[in-house]
Amino acid sequence: MKVILQENIESLGYMGDVLDVADGYARNFLLPRQKALEANPRNVKALEHAKRVTSHKAKKVEQDIQDLATKLSKVSLTFPVQAGKDDKLFGSITAKDLETGLLAEGFDVDRRKIQLANPLKELGTCTVGIKLHRDIIANVSVCLVKQDGEAGPEPDPRAHKAGTSAEGLVDEAATDEAVPPTESRDE
Repeated sequence: MKVILQENIESLGYMGDVLDVADGYARNFLLPRQKALEANPRNVKALEHAKRVTSHKAKKVEQDIQDLATKLSKVSLTFPVQAGKDDKLFGSITAKDLETGLLAEGFDVDRRKIQLANPLKELGTCTVGIKLHRDIIANVSVCLVKQDGEAGPEPDPRAHKAGTSAEGLVDEAATDEAVPPTESRDE
């Protein structure tokens, strides 16, 4: 059965495409859910008219998206991350992190449009695609750098002698700094 798609269906085609699909698929799925129309002469003429009307609007929108893609391609995101000895990250950078970084740069991009097969787990620079339109993909440079001095806390030798943890020593140091030197602690 020939049908005219009313919306984009990822595994089938794009809105306005005239396709030949199985009769059962059309009758049981596409037509009842109004995802397609039967391709009779009346519907085909209506489709051609709608294509002529929307063609001009689509070109303008596509040009705007192309300009956005050009701006996005100039963006380079840098993420300072904690990494171990082998330069492997303690966490990972996901599409949500990239979305947040792009939002900070002034670009509101849906994270589902970010084409990231697996989260980034190693230091270095890579390129991530952002699908803005069905034919337009912007490539953003993502750089993962190691945070300075964040390799992990060094064990404090005093912690073993006093029988306390290094965290306890840090807390004591913080309280000592909070007390001004002119006041005495014995009041």
